[in-house]
Amino acid sequence: MLLADTTTGLDTGDTAWLLASTALVLLMTPGLALFYGGMVRTKSVLNMIMMSFVSIAVVTVVWLLAGYSLAFGADAGGWGLIGGLDHLGMAGITPSSLTGHVPTVLFATFQLTFAIITAALISGAIADRAKFGSWVAFTAVWTLLVYVPVAHWVFAPGGWILSKLGALDFAGGTVVEVNCGASGLALALLLGPRLGFRKEAMRPHNLPLVLLGAGLLWFGWFGFNGGSALGANGLAASALLNTQAAGCTGLLGWLLVEKRRDGHATTLGAASGAVAGLVAITPSCGSVDLLGALVIGLAAGVVCSYAVSWKFRFGFDDSLDVVGVHFVAGVIGTVLIGLFATATMTGGPAGLLHGGGLGQIGKQLVAVVVVGAYAFAMTYGIGRAIDRVMGFRAPEEHELTGLDLAVHAETAYDHGVLGHGTTAHAVVLTHSSDKASTT
Repeated sequence: MLLADTTTGLDTGDTAWLLASTALVLLMTPGLALFYGGMVRTKSVLNMIMMSFVSIAVVTVVWLLAGYSLAFGADAGGWGLIGGLDHLGMAGITPSSLTGHVPTVLFATFQLTFAIITAALISGAIADRAKFGSWVAFTAVWTLLVYVPVAHWVFAPGGWILSKLGALDFAGGTVVEVNCGASGLALALLLGPRLGFRKEAMRPHNLPLVLLGAGLLWFGWFGFNGGSALGANGLAASALLNTQAAGCTGLLGWLLVEKRRDGHATTLGAASGAVAGLVAITPSCGSVDLLGALVIGLAAGVVCSYAVSWKFRFGFDDSLDVVGVHFVAGVIGTVLIGLFATATMTGGPAGLLHGGGLGQIGKQLVAVVVVGAYAFAMTYGIGRAIDRVMGFRAPEEHELTGLDLAVHAETAYDHGVLGHGTTAHAVVLTHSSDKASTT
């Protein structure tokens, strides 16, 4: 995320590009809702979609009231740990306020979309078994206590990871991917496995929906990564091309593993591999050349295709593979900056394979370890507190019935009137069986 600026004044081209990028990144959360919604069983598809959609509303309110100020306000105390309170409720920010060449209100909105999807991503780790009200409360608290400080460390000019450690993270490998992956692991351990975990197949109910969601995510990722240049320039174009390249090699890498290991390549594998490649290139798209992007995407696709099975080996139920894809690929993309970064892209630091030493690898590793440990510990503590106050796991009968009907009084197939005079308004999403074939 580029914030340094040598000239002043509004640039309409940069502003137009960031406006478009903001819309693209916001679209990623509905895309994620469809991606996750297709991966769960029919009895919880609407609940899964709702967990993403409610995140849009909750995180927006938290961000505008306090999140932006604490993440991007002037550093409090000079330690690079948290921003100040100058902009609570967006106070002091006017239409003429600028961040670089773009309106500050636009920059704040662009950053908001990152916070939204990071929170929504966590929901995949606890699909089918979390209380909806507890999820809403968790999202608000987690955004303020976990996402906001990490965003300040990595994205704010005075943040310690950016300015003091010198680790590189162009668009959120640590802030988004490692953060949500470690947090998802903490909640998965806290809530425990789904009923029937390891005994039932629990296959995705609608693979076309998964692919549609993956396509929307891929489309939005161009704004996610390209927009992080904060300008309509060559760096944005390079980040966009690197994003496309890594998504493709991630997809191909996953399919190659499936074909060799299982004898067939799957649609779910294609979607998952593309996402793995896109995740891995997120931190590195503004630091590596095209060859580096191709290798990083391929590495993520191959490694993540194996990593998603770790939950069965170690016994934690990461329902939709937030850990196996987002955490693992986020680590890969962040650490490999230390190998593939080029001075042409970064304007200074270079990776080991381009004339730099081992130092940059060490910096990248420190950033990953600190963010992962902080996110895991804080998330577990927040989740434990919410569990004690209001309970976090849904009752067993709700889980067996399905959260759509038990919590929202509707299902993906409802057309008529539900009990107690409530009119169902759910859209028919699919007619496929819970036992749809996947891998």
